[in-house]
Amino acid sequence: MMDWIPIALVTFKVLVLGTGMFFAIKWHYDQGKKDKEKRAVRRAVGKVTAVFVLSLLGLVLVTFALARMLGLDLTY
Repeated sequence: MMDWIPIALVTFKVLVLGTGMFFAIKWHYDQGKKDKEKRAVRRAVGKVTAVFVLSLLGLVLVTFALARMLGLDLTY
C-alpha cells in the first residue's frame, strides 16, 4: 500500500511543475510579441508614478502645515 505513494506524489509533482514551466515559457513568449503595448504600459506606469509622487508630496506639505498650525515643534 505504501509503495505507490512516492510514485503518485512524484508523478503529481512532475505534472504540476511541467505545467507551470509550460505556462511560464508561453507567457514570456507572448510578452515578446507585445512591443507596441510596452510603450502604453510604460506610459501608464509613468503616469501612476507621477500621481503617486505628487500625492505623497502634497501629503507631506499638508502634514507639516497642520503640525505648524497646531504648534508642534518639528526641529531636530
